[in-house]
Amino acid sequence: MFGLDLSLTVLLLICILAACAFEFINGFHDTANAVATVIYTNTLKPMTAVIWSGMWNFIGVFAGGIAVAMGILNLLPTEVLVDNNILHSLSMILALIITAIAWNLWTWYYGLPCSSSHTLLGSIFGVGIAYLLLPDSQAVALNWNKVQDVGLSLLISPIFGFAAALGLMALLMNVIKNKVIFEEPEPGTPPPFWIRGILVVTCTLVSFFHGSNDGQKGVGLMMIILIGIVPAYFAIDHSKSPLQLNKQIAQVERMVSLIDISRLNEEDQKNHELVLEKIAALKVITDSKTSFSYIPDSSQFEMRKDILLVAKKTDEILKRHVDKPLLNLSKPEQKELKLAVSVLKTYTEYAPFWVLLMISLSLGLGTMVGWKRIVVTIGEKIGNKHLTYAQGASAELVAASTIGVSTAFGLPVSTTHVLSSGIAGTMVSTGGFGNLQLGTVKNILIAWLVTLPITMLLSGTLFLIFRWLLV
Repeated sequence: MFGLDLSLTVLLLICILAACAFEFINGFHDTANAVATVIYTNTLKPMTAVIWSGMWNFIGVFAGGIAVAMGILNLLPTEVLVDNNILHSLSMILALIITAIAWNLWTWYYGLPCSSSHTLLGSIFGVGIAYLLLPDSQAVALNWNKVQDVGLSLLISPIFGFAAALGLMALLMNVIKNKVIFEEPEPGTPPPFWIRGILVVTCTLVSFFHGSNDGQKGVGLMMIILIGIVPAYFAIDHSKSPLQLNKQIAQVERMVSLIDISRLNEEDQKNHELVLEKIAALKVITDSKTSFSYIPDSSQFEMRKDILLVAKKTDEILKRHVDKPLLNLSKPEQKELKLAVSVLKTYTEYAPFWVLLMISLSLGLGTMVGWKRIVVTIGEKIGNKHLTYAQGASAELVAASTIGVSTAFGLPVSTTHVLSSGIAGTMVSTGGFGNLQLGTVKNILIAWLVTLPITMLLSGTLFLIFRWLLV
């Protein structure tokens, strides 16, 4: 399989199944975020709710694009992903998977609404930092700019969820005259039709956007596995043509060559020179090639690194000189260059259809089992009072909006913490902080704070142990 011997093929299949298992666990761990409100307001029966949520999670993976997946993938540089020693790649992959699955299962067992996003990202950060401790490490092991963006996203999103849900509830209480929406549901009695419709819509939106964001984390993990173990097949998108790539490289070269380097600072002059150097190397490799199968494996590794470097350095030059007439490029030409670079990146930023299908199935099926533990925490243990219709709808609307915007910007966000903080915000809006069960809030906060350091420590330690064992 993919030119691997039997033992490595078995390991590859185990890693692929483990990635599916991570997404399956993510599904039943996070199901409560979408279905808790519709269950606790008697809007939908539990089984109907989880099946409906599972279906929209499945759809969300396909409809959400792959920006978040590529954000996950690009946290680690190509040097870490594409190691000449495949056992080193296996060390990284096993450390990531074991840590992510173990922490997700442990927190699910104790009913803690822990973030699968924090878990996976902490695992990646841990491996990247551990890589720096290796005696032969010469590369920067983490994309620190991306780490900063991701960190801010994970930090700000629950704070925004709390404030936005509190504000929305306050607005609804002042605007809506029909107070039935603010009343506790009668046991076993469905809400009025119009309220039921609103809650089903918000449940659908959270499920869809959860798939579009959290599902892409599984896609990113799967691509880390495939590029790490069989980079000759997955470092570059083989569904495209080297001839097309050659033309795209020529277009980027034409636009970059127009830049007036005499007006660039010393750093950008070096970047400009490096971009042209890498473009020339890419043109030599792809010249007259009709299929990537005619390009040596080692050259494909270099192609991936060169494409990412060309894109990164070109973006850096353009960002530093945006709105400044220093590049000898008109506004339309700058837009044309950005577009050409974004098209160039599609040769490295992709996910095969079968990967999307496996992850979407795993996430969709996962939402249909194991939901009860977290649902009880979400529905009963955050506030002192029963969840009202307005609180459920407000929290889910804020969560869906936050996740959707984050997905559009290619940033991972914690569905768990956005919705939990949203519910807490609605509780505070109707009864102050005394309306919160502080014990549960404290446990959620602790889980939020300790997940990153624990998963970083565990994955980094496992990575170093596996590197030592698999020399």
